[in-house]
Amino acid sequence: MNNRPLASSFRDPSGFLFLSDGVLFRQVNGGYREHYDRLMESGLYAELTAAGLLIPHEPAAIRSSDEAYLTIRPEPVPFISYPYEWCFSQLKDAALATLSIQQAAFRRGLVLKDASAYNIQFRRGRPILIDTLSFEIRRPGKPWVAYRQFCQHFLAPLLLMSVKDVRLSQLLRVYIDGVPLDLASALLPAGSRFRPGVLSHIHLHAKSQRYFADKPRSGVKEMSLGDLAFEGLIDSLASLVKKLRWEPAGAKGAVWADYYDNTNYQSTSFSHKREIVDRMLGALAPDRVWDLGANTGVFSRLAAARKIFTVAFDLDPSAVELNYLACKKEGQTDILPLVLDLTNPSAASGWENAERFSFLERGPVDTVLALALVHHLAIGNNLPFARLAAFFARACRRLIIEFVPKDDSQVRRMLATREDVFGGYSAEEFEKEFGRSFEIREKVPVKDSLRTVYLMERRT
Repeated sequence: MNNRPLASSFRDPSGFLFLSDGVLFRQVNGGYREHYDRLMESGLYAELTAAGLLIPHEPAAIRSSDEAYLTIRPEPVPFISYPYEWCFSQLKDAALATLSIQQAAFRRGLVLKDASAYNIQFRRGRPILIDTLSFEIRRPGKPWVAYRQFCQHFLAPLLLMSVKDVRLSQLLRVYIDGVPLDLASALLPAGSRFRPGVLSHIHLHAKSQRYFADKPRSGVKEMSLGDLAFEGLIDSLASLVKKLRWEPAGAKGAVWADYYDNTNYQSTSFSHKREIVDRMLGALAPDRVWDLGANTGVFSRLAAARKIFTVAFDLDPSAVELNYLACKKEGQTDILPLVLDLTNPSAASGWENAERFSFLERGPVDTVLALALVHHLAIGNNLPFARLAAFFARACRRLIIEFVPKDDSQVRRMLATREDVFGGYSAEEFEKEFGRSFEIREKVPVKDSLRTVYLMERRT
C-alpha cells in the first residue's frame, strides 16, 4: 500500500490524498477533527453534496497513518483539469460556485479557509469542490482568510479576460497561486478604477498588500469583520463576477470558432464523415475519448451521444467557450471542453514539477479523435509525421484520425503564403510513419472530398 501524499496534496496540514491499489483516498488528520465533525454534523456536507457543489465521499476502513483521525474515499472525478485550461464561462462558473459554497458555509457557522481554483473540478458539466478539508469553524469577527486567494485565482483573471484579452487566462500557468493583484491592477485599464467593485477588490486590495508587505505581523492589528460586513463582502464579489461578460464572436484570440461555417466540405462529405466516425466509435465502444482539435464539439457529441465521457480540447478559447455554453444549454454532461494548444500543451508544474500534471500524464486514454488536425500540425507547425505518430502512441490506444492531402483547398490555403517545403507530406508517407506505431485497421475515403479517415490501433 502506498499512503504517501500525492504530489499535489502535501501542503495542507489538515490531511492529504493518497492512492492505495489504484484507489484514491483522503486522510483527515487529527488536528482537523473538530472542523470535519462540524462540517458533517451541521448539515453543510449534506446540503452541498445534494446541490452538486461538494464531491461526495464515504468512510473507508483503511488506516493511512497514526496521525489520521479517519480516512474517506471521495467520488472520483473523470478528468482533472486546471484553471488555465478553462474558457471564460468555466472560470466564471467556478468562481460563482465557490462563492455559493461560502454563502452556504456561513449560514452554518463555517467558512472556506481556501478559495483555490485548483480545488474546483468539472463533473457532469458543472463545477464542484473536491477538497473536503477546505472548511473550518468560523470565529466571529474574523475576516475571510481566503479573500486574497479568491481575488487572485478568480476575480483578477476574469477581469483581465473580460476587459483586456481572453488569452490573459494563461497568466495562471505562470502564477500557480493566482494572478498577483498588483500585476492585475497594472494591466487593467485606468477606467476600471471608476468601477466600485474593481476599485475595492483589485486596486485598493493590491495597494493594501503592498503597504502591509513589510510590516511585522505582530504590529498589525487584525481587522474585525462582523456578520453583516462578511456577508456584504461575499455578496459584493458575487455581484461583480456575475456582471462580467466576454463575447467570443469576433473577440481577440478567436481562431477557429467559425471553422464549420467556412469549411470546404460539401454537405454530403460532412454527413459521410460523421457517419464514419460514429460507426467507428460504436464498434470500439471506448470508455473515454479525447477529441483533439475539437473546435465547437461537433464530433465530441457523437461520442457523448453514446454516453462516452469525452474531453474536447481546442486551442481557440472562442470555440471552447461556444462548446461549453452549448453543453450547458443542451444539458450535455458527458463533454468537458478545455483550452489546449497541442504544440505547447499544459506542462507539469509546481513544486518539483509535480503538483500539476502535464497533459500527457493525465492519459493515456482509450481513444483519440484527431479530425482535420494533422495538416495544421504537420504544415502549420512543421511537425514531422514520425513525431506526430509517437505523440499519439503516448496519448491513446486507438486512434480515429483524418488525413487531408495537399490538393485539399484548406491545405492549399495554408500554403498560399509560404514556401512549400513539405515534400514528404503525402498519404503514403503518413501511412508509413504512423504504421511504425499503429496498425491501420480501417481506411475510409470521405465521399465527395479528398480526405480519408483512418482507424488505427497502437502496436504492443
